[in-house]
Amino acid sequence: MPPDWITPDWPAPANVRAFMTTRSGGVSRPPYNSFNPAGHVGDDPEAVAENRRRLRQWLPAEPLWLNQVHGCEVVTPPFAKGGGTPPTADAAIAFQPGEVRVVLTADCLPVLLCDAAGTVVAAAHAGWRGLAGGVLEATVAAMRLPPERILAWLGAAIGPAAFEVGGEVREAFISQHSLTGIAFRPALPGTLDEAPKKWLADLYALARIRLAAIGVDRVYGGGLCTFNDPRFFSYRREPRSGRMASVIWRD
Repeated sequence: MPPDWITPDWPAPANVRAFMTTRSGGVSRPPYNSFNPAGHVGDDPEAVAENRRRLRQWLPAEPLWLNQVHGCEVVTPPFAKGGGTPPTADAAIAFQPGEVRVVLTADCLPVLLCDAAGTVVAAAHAGWRGLAGGVLEATVAAMRLPPERILAWLGAAIGPAAFEVGGEVREAFISQHSLTGIAFRPALPGTLDEAPKKWLADLYALARIRLAAIGVDRVYGGGLCTFNDPRFFSYRREPRSGRMASVIWRD
């Protein structure tokens, strides 16, 4: 695969395969240059098809593409194979060998999961709305395993120095988990008599806190900022932007 695609650094079992694409290795023209596998962002359909063909050569089967809507719906079999109309969901589970799961992101957080025995894998699309809505909790529940047996890898997402949000986003998390307050800091210095109007949010910390709350504490990755790293697409940096694919399967 292209040398700058990302391979998770996590102690997954040997039969679990996963990686995250970057911008390199494809045929799309600016502003989608060059490896954009997303068909919903305005790119040339022929270029997207060629990029997906190139992705497919590294996979044992066609991945199950999703119609992602920033929700918490999780697809489980019988959606076991690719093709046809993509199901509307933001996470997908695979229980059988060779079934490839994929999510597309460009600032949102991709989360890949497996169990320590390599019997089940999952991919989740976790932007702030999905995180607050419970997409990770729903994904772990759909894996049908004790949470302490699950490993999670956090792929590239917009970093805590770049992800500016309003107070309503902070409140959406704190109202559910008070500990998530540590994942926010004022975007600008405040005053004694005025609360900050904008906050910088740490998606990685929010995901770790939410996962730990349900018993998943074997969490790896984090620290790759899509906004500041030119290897990645970033919707906030360039609204006309491609997407990265995070894929996982087991042999």
